[in-house]
Amino acid sequence: MTYGFLNIYKPKGITSFDVIFKLRKILQIKKMGHTGTLDPMAEGVLIVALSEATKIIEFMMRHDKAYSAEITLGSESTTYDAEGEVKNVSSQKPDFDEVQDVLMTFKGEIDQVPPIYSALKINGKKAYELAREGKKIEMKSRKVTISDIVLIDYNYPTLNIDVECSSGTYIRSLAHDIGQKLGTGAYLSKLLRTKVGHFLIEDSVSLEDLEVDGLEKYLIPIEALSLNFTSVEISRNELNKLNLGQFIERDDINDEVVCAFHDKKLVGILEKVKNTDKPLFKYKKKINT
Repeated sequence: MTYGFLNIYKPKGITSFDVIFKLRKILQIKKMGHTGTLDPMAEGVLIVALSEATKIIEFMMRHDKAYSAEITLGSESTTYDAEGEVKNVSSQKPDFDEVQDVLMTFKGEIDQVPPIYSALKINGKKAYELAREGKKIEMKSRKVTISDIVLIDYNYPTLNIDVECSSGTYIRSLAHDIGQKLGTGAYLSKLLRTKVGHFLIEDSVSLEDLEVDGLEKYLIPIEALSLNFTSVEISRNELNKLNLGQFIERDDINDEVVCAFHDKKLVGILEKVKNTDKPLFKYKKKINT
């Protein structure tokens, strides 16, 4: 069975699901999924899990991300990006120092309200579906972390920033909130995702190149997950216990979730057993290697 990850360069103009659809036709592999959606107007790194690797998508989605974004001031959009209905709201032109000062207020842990036009579910239905039906939606704020935000260029009405942030951060919301603080209004006009965890844009592959060169050249082993998580080597005896649904005891593990390796192969994700004083671990996800 072929399994692992692909670092795909998603072009703008198509959805993340479109990428999956095209990959299924190219690779003739049915079981696959991406580890974090990019909106149609966005481009850049999209990590795709193949076959057995889909079992650990939830862990890949925890990775921090990096973006290069273009924000347009003076207008607002219903979707917070160029895809929505845009209206002019202000002719105010903040200077460079004003923009820089406002950007710095977003660095660190912040409360962020996701866009109404998003795939987040409310009572089992996607928010954007409810919005399109004209229903009133109240999106709850959540904690996200902006570890770095750098002003690359500013020439009113556009400013370009590089952002490093936690999983779950909406750059569309960040653009909107920057506009609110500046008093000008703003929307996200371009977005490039440059990094997901240790997966970099310079190592990404286009769908066209993948189709020409084949899968083997670009397939990333499932063990790459360990680049962002603590790893532990387990013995044959411990592996047998885990495969039988039993716990193993490891005094040397401090994290709640770790990658378990045996003979240099990722065999599963272990989690600490709660409500016990002993350092017991069990499978959270088993990988059939």
